[in-house]
Amino acid sequence: MSTREHDTELEISEVDVHDDAALAEWYDVSAEALREGLGDLASVWSLAELSVMLREPSRIQRFHTYLGRVGGRAVVAGGVVLPQLENLDTATVTSEVRPDHRRRGHGSAMLAFCEARVREHGRTVVEHFIDWPESHGPHGEGWPGREFALAHGYRLNLGDVQRVLTLPVDDEVLDRTAAEAAERHEGYRLTSWVGAVPDQLALGWETLSSSLMTEAPTGEREREPEVVDVANLREREAVADKQGRTRVCTAALTADGEVAAYTDLAVTPHESGKAYQWGTLVRTADRGHRLGLAVKVANLRLLQSLDLGVTRVVTFNAEVNSHMIGVNEQLGFVAVARAGEFVKHLT
Repeated sequence: MSTREHDTELEISEVDVHDDAALAEWYDVSAEALREGLGDLASVWSLAELSVMLREPSRIQRFHTYLGRVGGRAVVAGGVVLPQLENLDTATVTSEVRPDHRRRGHGSAMLAFCEARVREHGRTVVEHFIDWPESHGPHGEGWPGREFALAHGYRLNLGDVQRVLTLPVDDEVLDRTAAEAAERHEGYRLTSWVGAVPDQLALGWETLSSSLMTEAPTGEREREPEVVDVANLREREAVADKQGRTRVCTAALTADGEVAAYTDLAVTPHESGKAYQWGTLVRTADRGHRLGLAVKVANLRLLQSLDLGVTRVVTFNAEVNSHMIGVNEQLGFVAVARAGEFVKHLT
């Protein structure tokens, strides 16, 4: 596909992810675009981490990456992510333009190209995720990415808030919070570890974590529950290991040893000082016992006991998820930026 820029055509082609130079070229455009206006608040994976994700065979999802060049220079990066086990009507697309080449139609051309690929795979629902500074409010008014999405037929389905917790959290605060939670969860046991989920907990962990996408707020989108399979958990863990990430995990167990709640953090050597909060969820039957707070406090204790150089934890919560936001604010998380899931139905 091609468009014209000052009599020079934009040429879009698929990137061979096993070609180090081509993938680096694609990554540079994407990372530069994502950091524009957000700086260190942008959640940008390293090239090393992305290389692993894109190159490893996966039964969970398929990735396609595309690069647009003008006169041989890479100016726009795009991508399509296709779930393989559930929500088979859905795809995620990206279209990131190098900041000094914006407003020339490249983003629109890449988005149209990616949507055409989505149609070829028989998908009809397209998701597009955008981050913006806190100053642009809950709907991102005036932020170029948001305006671009709306102009191309996308609508904001769900808004998220990015929060950051500065470490270390004082032991007195953790002690007091843990004691408050403990008053409500008698009969449950907390267990924490670093790395892979122990075999005896794997099915319970995967069963609960697989429900996160349907238990967490989804806006007006209806999502199918994820397929429960320990093989999926082990695939994700293997990818994280190859990426060099360290997973810090805590689960709350019933008296019978069932997983009633879980939380996990990921620390990457490629981003100095940062840890990312991944999932936190309490099983429906076990809610009302402050287990979400309990597992997060225990996990923070473990994280702070490790020599990983982490100085802040980054988390995202749906703006309507008042319960989890309350837990995070009690621990000291502060809002720093926002994000949105935009959705379009292809016709």
